[in-house]
Amino acid sequence: MGLSGEKILVTGAPGQIGLPMVGYLAADNEVWGAARFRAGGSEKRVAAAGARPVKVDLASGEYGELPADFTYIVHLAAYIGPSSNFDRAIRNNSEAVGLLLEHCRSAKAALVMSTQSVYRPNPDPEHAYSEGDPLGETNSAFAPTYSMSKIGEEAVARTCARLFDLPVTIARMNASYGANGGLPTYQTDSVVRAETVVTRSDPSWYSPIHQDDINEQVAALLDAATVPATIVNWAGDEIVSVQQWCALAAEMCAAAAHVEVAGGVDTPPGAIADVRRRFALTGPCRVGWREGIRRTIEARHPAVVAAVALAGEPQA
Repeated sequence: MGLSGEKILVTGAPGQIGLPMVGYLAADNEVWGAARFRAGGSEKRVAAAGARPVKVDLASGEYGELPADFTYIVHLAAYIGPSSNFDRAIRNNSEAVGLLLEHCRSAKAALVMSTQSVYRPNPDPEHAYSEGDPLGETNSAFAPTYSMSKIGEEAVARTCARLFDLPVTIARMNASYGANGGLPTYQTDSVVRAETVVTRSDPSWYSPIHQDDINEQVAALLDAATVPATIVNWAGDEIVSVQQWCALAAEMCAAAAHVEVAGGVDTPPGAIADVRRRFALTGPCRVGWREGIRRTIEARHPAVVAAVALAGEPQA
């Protein structure tokens, strides 16, 4: 099932997941891309992808020229950063989703992207987190406010579904990746540049999902939206370690993979997602992890891949 002829709002449109998704959806729909557009050229990139950019601070509640008559909402915008300002994080991640869903309460459905970081860390590195697992703070030196403010976001989105009779799907993203970025992407970039990759355990497990699968699953996840809200892990079908995708990058680029372990307090040793619920809603993923990593490296480092291939050809 795909989306066609709809008026769709994508928030966080210039982002890692948002920009390719906008291009995918804009092929058959009227797509508006909302963001603050602080990065140079980001507004032009969203327009070039086929969407109508609209500048708005979602947490302000002042939506200006943003229409309210969208048929579908895909809320990807998120505040992620090293600051320990919980008030700011809750305002941007938790309050903003409520203001947005109230503004667009006449929509057919909304897809709100959350994160696997909402789960309370389990000491078993091979534990597969399911939607019914306990929630709790995951401390992170990179984003100490993220998990708690996203739990708040989920609570507000669930309340809005019931208040406005607005079908909502809350999708907890695992490790997204593709040519436009993501954890596996940035780590394989590091391998190509002969930089050390730091991760939390050995092996460090994830359930990565490629951008193409993310794009293709949007329609099914919107179709699955309900009141009360549907909650689902958004992750790939395969369990893969940081060490494995770094090794593949090293093989492709004739490099050495240097992976170090530096786990922190309350940091989960693994991030495997139980995807049975998502599988029932969307069907299987189409892009296997090896193919996805290969595509990503070829897109981001074509000269390196070409040079390795040329060096491997027999000499006349």
